[in-house]
Amino acid sequence: MISSVAVSTVAMSVYWVLELYLYLVIARIIIEMIQSFSRQFRPPKWFALIAEPIFVVTDPPVKALRRLIPPLQMGGVALDVSILVLFVAISVLQFVARAFIY
Repeated sequence: MISSVAVSTVAMSVYWVLELYLYLVIARIIIEMIQSFSRQFRPPKWFALIAEPIFVVTDPPVKALRRLIPPLQMGGVALDVSILVLFVAISVLQFVARAFIY
């Protein structure tokens, strides 16, 4: 039988990994907003060095969700909601992990 301490430790670890991933998703949202609002934006080398790992880590789930969820058409604008769905999914998983922490 698995002890409650082991379950709690695993749940706490999962919770903090999800928390870190949530921060990376927030950073990706900020980077994408900077790029979309400033079309002439040419990132300095240090910015690209920071942004690249963030996109590498967050790209797989975002691309998978983009294939499943089409952009929301609002007049002449298409709104990509995949990143929002990912944000909510991570929050729900954190809630579930928190339930197992004693």
